[in-house]
Amino acid sequence: MSIDDAGKIHVASVKAIEEPPSLIDLRKRVEAMMPRVDISEAIVEVLGWCPGFLESLTSPAGAQSHLDDLDISVAACLTTQALNITYTPIAVKGVPALERHRLGYIEHTYLRAENLTAANPHLIEEQAGIGFAQALGGGLVAAIDRMRFVVPVPSAYARPNRKYFGPKRGVTWLNMINDQAFGIAAKVVSGTDRDCLHALDVIFSSGEGRRADVIVTDTGSYSDLVFGLAHLLGRQYRPALADLPDQKLWKTMAEADYGALNSLARGVLDLRKVVKHWPDILRLVASIYASEVSPYDVVRMLQRDGHPTALGEAINTYGRIFKSLHVLQLIDDEDLRRDIKGIRNLQEGRHSLAEKVFHGRKGQLFHRYYEGLEDQLGGLGIVLNCLVLWNTRYIDDALNLLREQGYPVREADVARLSPFISKHINVHGRYSFYRHQLGMSRRPLRDPDTDEAAEDGDEDGRPPASTVDVVPGAGVIPRRPRPQVPDHERLAFSGKKDTQAWVGHHLAPHPGIDHPSSGEVLRLASSVGV
Repeated sequence: MSIDDAGKIHVASVKAIEEPPSLIDLRKRVEAMMPRVDISEAIVEVLGWCPGFLESLTSPAGAQSHLDDLDISVAACLTTQALNITYTPIAVKGVPALERHRLGYIEHTYLRAENLTAANPHLIEEQAGIGFAQALGGGLVAAIDRMRFVVPVPSAYARPNRKYFGPKRGVTWLNMINDQAFGIAAKVVSGTDRDCLHALDVIFSSGEGRRADVIVTDTGSYSDLVFGLAHLLGRQYRPALADLPDQKLWKTMAEADYGALNSLARGVLDLRKVVKHWPDILRLVASIYASEVSPYDVVRMLQRDGHPTALGEAINTYGRIFKSLHVLQLIDDEDLRRDIKGIRNLQEGRHSLAEKVFHGRKGQLFHRYYEGLEDQLGGLGIVLNCLVLWNTRYIDDALNLLREQGYPVREADVARLSPFISKHINVHGRYSFYRHQLGMSRRPLRDPDTDEAAEDGDEDGRPPASTVDVVPGAGVIPRRPRPQVPDHERLAFSGKKDTQAWVGHHLAPHPGIDHPSSGEVLRLASSVGV
């Protein structure tokens, strides 16, 4: 750490800890042991682990659904929302749980944003009890970051910003995860509005259950006002200050001598402002805590377009006390800087998984109204949590199996494994909703010492096709294994007619099932690699 002649502080960047060979080998083995699964089947399996999730999905009138195979329908709707696709590859005529009209009814009646917020704590609680999740953290530290989405259709809620959206308009998805890599809250923000206006809304929209005590953000979510309100509301605010050299520390006495830090502590606080408005500050904080007023409305009212009110200036003054303490801690504690960097990297891992999942229609949103944007991105957040929970469960199983086999599993290496691995999860083309009859057990783990390409994957790296599809209420329909297309036949295809001819020749219909239409034939052809 050094202070230049201009009074600016400079801190050495945190260097990455080198990965030991034991961590590299453990990561490789665990990833190779993960069962291959379609994203839709993973969601169905997670819903089976958390019955309270479905119980939280109520109609606008407050009634629970009594539909059969509700988990299948909910999983199908969440799949379409998260993958950003239509019902066409998901809906199945003649299967009640997957009929198009039922999926539309489920999505609009039960998968509303407020229901997803109420249901998410059940997923959080399920994951928090798993050993691998506990190795990642205690769940009491959280990070807030953003993703940008283009909205190419006319929308009153989208805003322009050429840096992020080009010539189109877009929205920002501000989301928060805990140190167990689990999403706990989110908010859709119009355009690229400054994050600090909405950070407190995200913190206090996490629903019931444990709330994080320590909040990590980037510089965009930082302001003196947020510092003050966060600490008044019982949260430790720990932003990663990218502009640390430009920060100014504050002192309460102008004559105080801090030696080498005098050039840095250039500000003087007038605590009389805080004393004068202290009763109003307490009333305001109590109103936020009791959800009587939105934190966003409070912040916007107090800042008044960059010109704070008297009450806002009092809270700013209070916040500068904790900002100064935070800057001093950042200067002195390298472990704190490393921890902040670590959880922000964890957030980036979740966003990378979201980009893989949300691939349909170029990753753009096509909702014109706020409710549609909120519902779809809420569905994306739930699916990401389902995948993290699914991965956490099976990574924990893999670690336990390795320990039983005598493999040296170091706890320091376990804490550096990622729950966002996704190579084994299929998100393209095939969406099976088979409900595995596993009882209390789970899918078998793969052998990490076998040749994955020969035993588990197709030549294109995708998981093998399931041999059954679920038909809720009617048992199981056998499905032929995915045929391998000979190279000479694959090269011979020149258009739609050749594709239909090949599929009609190789895929005879099952007895008792109507012959597929040409559109279904083409869709089936795409699923077999034609």
